[in-house]
Amino acid sequence: MTVTYTARVANARFGGFSKLLLLWRGSIYKLLYREVLVFLGGYLALSAIYRFILTESQRPYFEKLVIYCDQYANLIPVSFVLGFYVTLVVNRWWSQYTSMPLPDALMCTISGSVHGRDERGRLYRRTLMRYAVLSAVLILRSVSTAVFKRFPTMDHVVEAGFMTREERKKFESLNSSYNKYWIPCIWFTNLAAQARKEGRIRDSSTFKLLMEKLDQFRAKCGMLFHYDWISVPLVYTQVVTIAVYSFFLACLIGRQFLDPTKGYKNHTMDLCIPIFTLLQFFFYVGWLKVAEQLINPFGEDDDDFETNFLIDRNFQVSMLAVDEMYDDLPLLEKDLYWDAADARAPYTAATAFMMHQPSFQGSTFDITLAKEDMQFQRMEGMEGQLGEGPPVPGDFLHRLLAGGSGPGLGPGPSTILGRRLSLLRRKNSCVSEASTTAGCSCPDCGHDDSASGPLLDPASDTEPAPPAAAPASSSVEPSTTVVVVPTARGPTPNPAPLPPWLPSPIGEEEENLA
Repeated sequence: MTVTYTARVANARFGGFSKLLLLWRGSIYKLLYREVLVFLGGYLALSAIYRFILTESQRPYFEKLVIYCDQYANLIPVSFVLGFYVTLVVNRWWSQYTSMPLPDALMCTISGSVHGRDERGRLYRRTLMRYAVLSAVLILRSVSTAVFKRFPTMDHVVEAGFMTREERKKFESLNSSYNKYWIPCIWFTNLAAQARKEGRIRDSSTFKLLMEKLDQFRAKCGMLFHYDWISVPLVYTQVVTIAVYSFFLACLIGRQFLDPTKGYKNHTMDLCIPIFTLLQFFFYVGWLKVAEQLINPFGEDDDDFETNFLIDRNFQVSMLAVDEMYDDLPLLEKDLYWDAADARAPYTAATAFMMHQPSFQGSTFDITLAKEDMQFQRMEGMEGQLGEGPPVPGDFLHRLLAGGSGPGLGPGPSTILGRRLSLLRRKNSCVSEASTTAGCSCPDCGHDDSASGPLLDPASDTEPAPPAAAPASSSVEPSTTVVVVPTARGPTPNPAPLPPWLPSPIGEEEENLA
């Protein structure tokens, strides 16, 4: 029977687990005491041989063997292989438990979908549920030694009431060399289809839901069969077992206490019992015994699954659900909090303090902000702050595409860029008539280099003078210089303002021209 100690550790307290150390049933002491006695007996026997039987000429050979075993025993990776193995076994153990076929979902579906208060409707529901439980009994009988001892033959299954004699004849008449736990599931589907034809199952959606629940139940039965069939690879189990036992076989010799008068390294004390070696044996071999107990939880160990208990519980509960509780409802009444706007169940004196504890609203509800940080900022008031602050992602692209005025860039950032583009055109000697009008250094164009224009004005490289004050009634707009880029068909009509500042690769030419 499973050892349950959950109530003992319900609350964390000082030395909470220490109360569990005195339990015997399901304990590591019960599981390991034989191995500890064998190891300790072998150790004491070798110690007695070294001290009382070997002669003075024979002892040096034994002492060399002890030093050799103690030096190289730690090369065996016991912790590595044992840790991975136990982790694998524990995960497999829990997965097997979650694969136990429980009929709760199926019995609720049968009770709500297969209708009829007459004897035939009752027969349909009970038979459907019995077929499902029979399938679970057959698979548990195949994997659990405790269940097999309870039902060693099919005659015992018939006498227990899970199968009728007519059903047994049909079961045995099907010639198959494989496990036939799935046959009751087929009977279930055939009987459910017959109930659908008779109108006991009223629509196809309900029939589909019933088949889905049966499929989930059958899938868990199949998983138990596969867990029993496909074990942890034998080589892995052998490697772990050989690693643990070979390590402690070496410790049996290498941890012997030698004569301190001979001055061997790390042999300054002479004891009879190796306390820390015994603790190491207790932990490592105990770890291996845990894996040995959990690798097949369908046996008869103290912590194995209670399969017979599950069979009894599932059969009784499922029959109650589909038979006696079918269409059995208590009287509909108004609940105690019918008119209460804030329904709250009462507390006992032992739990009254919980009424004054605030409910959890979320981890951010405890964050506090300064009053000035909680004020909304209008967008027009934030534009200047954003311009003065550090550059934000996308700010360069915004300024590149929108050639507006900015601080520290003169009348407009497009003026500087236009001047640099003009220098690039003059360097390559490929300018159009429109761009030459603004300013050109090419002598073949027929235009005067002294033509006025913001691109040729040397003073334009410096900060321009602020414009004259305008009347209050008129708004002053900053002038924006537009450079017309030549194309194959002439100047581009309706030129747009050029992008803002860009790093110039021709900064040296601009300085020379200035």
